[in-house]
Amino acid sequence: MSRYSWGADEHLFVEVAEEMSLQANFKVMAIATGLRERRPDGLLDVCPANASFQVRFDPDRLAPRALEELVRGVEKEVGDAHGFSLETRVVEVPVLYDDPWTNETLMKFRDRHQEPSLTDLEYAAQINGFGSKEEFIAAHHGAPWFASMVGFVAGLPFLYQMVPRARQLEVPKYVRPRTDTPALTVGHGGCFGCIYSVRGAGGYQMFGITPLEIYEPGRGEVFFKAGDIVRFAPITRAEYDELRSSPRPLRSADVTFSLVDFEADSDAYNARLLEVLG
Repeated sequence: MSRYSWGADEHLFVEVAEEMSLQANFKVMAIATGLRERRPDGLLDVCPANASFQVRFDPDRLAPRALEELVRGVEKEVGDAHGFSLETRVVEVPVLYDDPWTNETLMKFRDRHQEPSLTDLEYAAQINGFGSKEEFIAAHHGAPWFASMVGFVAGLPFLYQMVPRARQLEVPKYVRPRTDTPALTVGHGGCFGCIYSVRGAGGYQMFGITPLEIYEPGRGEVFFKAGDIVRFAPITRAEYDELRSSPRPLRSADVTFSLVDFEADSDAYNARLLEVLG
């Protein structure tokens, strides 16, 4: 059962599940979509997260009790969300895996790592049972990732790999966080991937870097949206340099995502998602 709580006078917080799963996040997306479609006067924003969501409202225009009744009604309609289809998009993110910049950074912080003698990719490959970092990299970009939320740092997407739980890549965060992480680093901590939108501190393992911007602070533009489906595409150093010198927007294509069809045969469904952009 979901847990409802209030944040000061303007926020309602709803925890749908204690444990993150694609099913829990999909229910969050379904409820958020339903609230946005109804959007009564005074409902200002709906912010979905991994297994929860927060509603910002104006209590002078929308009474807290009325808001809670609305949200509970939408949640009841949604149920387990298996009848919901999400209108979203597949986004291609080019990645230079095992790049020189994250490798230089990780070597500065080996004293904060579980296995100082290994790079982040080598460590991730080892604890996930792969024979080499190349095998791990193939598994990393071999399945799509679901953007379960965007935030913590402006523009940073949290990404959940769309495979059965037994096959998910899992890597613990650094023992102690770094004080530096290159912008656009593709990282991983626990069961979550991410793309660091800006340079700064961080504790996720670093696997590579993308050449294309996902956040423009000067204009306040954030590329990713919760519900986006990400396809990582490995590139060479020459391709990375070309994209840095002649940047372009990330490629994307609209899709309808069905949790029922995904659960029926996730591998076949993922194969179709990965082919959407050619």
